[in-house]
Amino acid sequence: MGKLGKSTVAALVAGVSLFVASGQVIAEEETVSMNVHGEKVSALEAREWPDRVARFSFDSGYTFEYPDAVRGVFVTAHSAGGARMDSLLELMDTTDLNSMVIDVKDDDGFLTYKPEEDSPFYDISRPFISDPEAMMSRLEEHEVYPIARVVVFKDTLLAEEKPEWSFTTDSGEVWKNNRGEAFVNPFLKEVWDYNIDIAIKAAEMGFKEIQFDYVRYPEGFERRDEELNYDVGEYKNSEGDNVQRRVDAVTDFVAYARERLALYDVDVSVDIFGYTATLPEAPGIGQNFTRISENVDVISSMIYPSHWTAHFGLDKPDLYPYELVTEYIKIENEKLAELENPPVSRPWLQDFTASYLGSGNYIPYRAPEVEAQIKALYENGVDEFLLWNAGNRYSEGVDYLIGKEN
Repeated sequence: MGKLGKSTVAALVAGVSLFVASGQVIAEEETVSMNVHGEKVSALEAREWPDRVARFSFDSGYTFEYPDAVRGVFVTAHSAGGARMDSLLELMDTTDLNSMVIDVKDDDGFLTYKPEEDSPFYDISRPFISDPEAMMSRLEEHEVYPIARVVVFKDTLLAEEKPEWSFTTDSGEVWKNNRGEAFVNPFLKEVWDYNIDIAIKAAEMGFKEIQFDYVRYPEGFERRDEELNYDVGEYKNSEGDNVQRRVDAVTDFVAYARERLALYDVDVSVDIFGYTATLPEAPGIGQNFTRISENVDVISSMIYPSHWTAHFGLDKPDLYPYELVTEYIKIENEKLAELENPPVSRPWLQDFTASYLGSGNYIPYRAPEVEAQIKALYENGVDEFLLWNAGNRYSEGVDYLIGKEN
């Protein structure tokens, strides 16, 4: 009788209701009468089914447990694949830090390790991380929670390879900002899939979270909107002007990415400008704090004191790490409290000295300045944070639990 057992056939004949939902066969609890060779039999069948049966369960082969709270640092691919990793792992082992955000697709658009030769990303890959499996095994051994950083729409490499996916001038040149960086077009689903496919590779490597960075249009895009040539894709006939379309496109990308990554049992996080939480939205770059927060597991606002202009009544914010973070996080907490299912708040904090601000506008950031920011978060109910230092040299002697109540 093939794969249908006799009892299943009998149930069908008897009229027990069967449903197929998400690949499961579910029998309703029902009293039925079956006439077998003239003998009347009454049967009550009660079945219990799990609320959810996964149709696909991905297992990377590694075991990483979510820590009590993520306290992490940024790690470039050069550091992750080089000698610096030894000192970074020692930092994890000897302090209360427990997580690393590691570049998988970097700021230039390169994949930071070499995939198989038939991979569509082989030509844009570099062996910065020469042995990804060994790296993941070391992270597992040291109980370091791994987060993959994927830079999305800032991608000079892809923009130059596919100008039709970018923003061009009337002369046909790919537009670049004053740092020589090009962006690809958030309106285009092809760009979405390109980046999410890379994120899936990171999940398959064993990363437990995908952190998308540069989920936005170029800064000041509202001033270039009418000057540059670009395709608005499926948003051509959508309601609203280009300002609202940008917000829609960025938000839709995040929601789509989370949907596609759901099968891989990874969290999705997004880095976002801190000032977006202080505004209804930042339409020039397409970031709406509330709408993005509704579609992620973790929101990571970049609230480095050095990156603010005079705000919160602070004329030189870099001089006031505690006060700046305190005033910011109060606003973010209010916005997240309005959501039915708010994400985890995990801000990026400053562990670098912003000497470029000029004399009198900055102070050296060492242990006391890092601790001041952390303490401000704990006092306002935020237990997670990430530290940024582009060179991956983090301050010594920091108490990463300072001000945290037991």
